[in-house]
Amino acid sequence: MSSTDKLIIETPEQTSLDFPLAGIGSRFLAMVADTAIQFVAIFLLVLVVGYATPGFAWLGNLTEQWALALMFLAVFLIYSGYFAFFEAIWNGQTPGKRFAQLRVMKDDGRPISAYDAIARNLMRAVDALPVAYGVAVISVLISKNNKRLGDFVAGTVVVHEKAIEGARPFVETARPAAGPVYNTAAITTDELRLIETFFTRRDSLEPAVRTSMAAQIARRIGEKLNVRVVGWPQTEQFLESVLDQYRSTGRFTQ
Repeated sequence: MSSTDKLIIETPEQTSLDFPLAGIGSRFLAMVADTAIQFVAIFLLVLVVGYATPGFAWLGNLTEQWALALMFLAVFLIYSGYFAFFEAIWNGQTPGKRFAQLRVMKDDGRPISAYDAIARNLMRAVDALPVAYGVAVISVLISKNNKRLGDFVAGTVVVHEKAIEGARPFVETARPAAGPVYNTAAITTDELRLIETFFTRRDSLEPAVRTSMAAQIARRIGEKLNVRVVGWPQTEQFLESVLDQYRSTGRFTQ
């Protein structure tokens, strides 16, 4: 569900995760930063090609043609692949989104996959029409969750990263080198997605909410595995171990 400025996800534990939706202003700021980076990259590329071209004079009349072809290919890749590349490797962020404290995620709060990053950015050429991302602006203004067309295709939303004032509310504690082995086959895909969603957002949650959610999720998972875990940080360590062991079997939720 959503409100006018938030995406609210109800977890199976009857706990709400709320994500402030990014509007046109913050997304425009991120776009300006990303476009500036692309411009600098293309400018440097032109300088490099111009400097290196004379060294390939042995190609004769084909030298300039090959140089232009390679340059156009590189420019195309920078323009088309920049957003998908960074969103895939930076968990939904580009340098511009990181600067503006924005992140792309799935509608249900999960991190996006490389496929999602590619899918949402294949529509960027349409979103950019007719000029200055006119289609995207209209789509964001009229859609319930501030989505452009690429977000509809990939099932994603753009949200604000909640700023954490001062020090982090918790100091992460190292897990034991070895621990119990759990029967992760008993855990459903939805339960693993719930754990992943919690880990994605835990650093931006209020301390009381974080400990409460960890306890609730650990209780549910513990009942499946016949394990009782009480108190923080044991609850999060338990969930981390379960997720690691699940992934070590070669199964993934994305």
